[in-house]
Amino acid sequence: MTSSAIFSLALPNETATAHLMADLALLTGPGDVITLSGDLGAGKTAAARAMIRYLADDDELEVPSPTFTLAQTYELPSFPLIHADLYRINDASELEEIGLSPLPEGNVALVEWPERATGALPADRIDIALSHRPALGSTARAAEITGHGKCAATVERLQALRAFLEGARFGEAKRKRMAGDASIRSYARLVRDDGVFILMNSPKRPDGPAIYNGKSYSAAVHLAEDVKPFVAIDNGLRAQQLSAPAIHHADLDAGFLITEDFGTEGVIEGDPPAPIAERYEAAADMLAALHREALPDTLPLAPHITYTIPPFDTEAMLVEIGLMVEWYMPDRGAGLSADLRTQFTGMWRELLDRTLASAPKTWVMRDFHSPNIIWLAEREGIKRIGIIDFQDTVLGPGAYDLVSLLQDARIDVPEQLELALLSRYIKARRAGDDNFDAAGFAELYAVMSAQRNTRLLGTFARLNRRDGKPHYLRHQPRIWTYLNRSLAHPALADFHAWYAANVPPPGS
Repeated sequence: MTSSAIFSLALPNETATAHLMADLALLTGPGDVITLSGDLGAGKTAAARAMIRYLADDDELEVPSPTFTLAQTYELPSFPLIHADLYRINDASELEEIGLSPLPEGNVALVEWPERATGALPADRIDIALSHRPALGSTARAAEITGHGKCAATVERLQALRAFLEGARFGEAKRKRMAGDASIRSYARLVRDDGVFILMNSPKRPDGPAIYNGKSYSAAVHLAEDVKPFVAIDNGLRAQQLSAPAIHHADLDAGFLITEDFGTEGVIEGDPPAPIAERYEAAADMLAALHREALPDTLPLAPHITYTIPPFDTEAMLVEIGLMVEWYMPDRGAGLSADLRTQFTGMWRELLDRTLASAPKTWVMRDFHSPNIIWLAEREGIKRIGIIDFQDTVLGPGAYDLVSLLQDARIDVPEQLELALLSRYIKARRAGDDNFDAAGFAELYAVMSAQRNTRLLGTFARLNRRDGKPHYLRHQPRIWTYLNRSLAHPALADFHAWYAANVPPPGS
């Protein structure tokens, strides 16, 4: 087997080893295999321990060497990890006896002494060879990192990430794990004496194969496929005097950013979590203020480079709605006939064409809901609303983001609070525009709710079945409730009847 990516670096102490393994953890996920080789005392277990503690977000987690147990499994927040030590294995045939051949699916595997199982490990893997460097100190090591097969790209990205951090003078910063989201992006906190910052890893990648008229799903619905839209929209929001994070360092081509850290104080509280009314009011006020402005559709990105915000048009919304047919309906054992599919698409096309033609266009951030809103208590007014997820912004109806906020897919928003905040938003819009059509906006709100919640039923089914993220399924009953709430609007009477006849509820 030929190595396709390789680089070497010095690790003067255990802190440097911890930084390397944290950076690698940022780029890896379930199914990845990382081997650790070297003489006794070369630091294999120390490297594994550093990665496990980073992923566990626990610097004190007990991580013993698995020399005698042979393998130890850790149920970490993002995924399970298996830490194996093959020192006592005589040949590769013994791996099956201890449950390591094949390696368990859905795990990250850290394997010490991989040379004991030559030929039995996956062709796609990352090898880290550690060696002593006593001339540099008693704890100094050198690491040679090799990416094989598909993992060559990960090693190349690791090298680029470390060059970015060194260039931005964050190479010595402590890394702290952050929870990810439903995307391919990953995040870490960088802690230095002068503060805490956010590292964003946003690799360029489409979401899905090109099956939507020759486009990937992300291209068809105008989701960001690299970091550039985030930077452009960030510039735009900050130009509107809103609280988007300052960007301190950026590599637009590689997809790395170091940004301001807004902290962790959110807009919900309790168990189960519920909205904090005052903070939701400020969020609704922020949307009203943004939607009152005449916003540009082209934004500065870099010197002499601009970014044009794509439209949230009928075609994009139809592709999103189609996720329910593609993923949710088969899960419920209720696949649609060709005639019903045609009927479903035709109904939605007619409604969206008519609705979008008359709706004013504004910036639609698409995921303006509790996980993406940080409460900045030290600021004033609507600046207390910190916005952190907006790279998928499109030009469309402002009602969509209000739906995202007031029908939060991840927490229950009581209907009484939803209606109060909808009224608050409408009152704020009318205060700035005597011609604002309150009844028309309420209808638009219902249509966007039906569209969004139809899409979410399919999105969460896809996250489960395609991406191995079953925890999203627990939100489907809530989404179903929101959907039926919106279908009760008189303008959606035909849709209410069609869904009642053809779409089964979650878990039925």
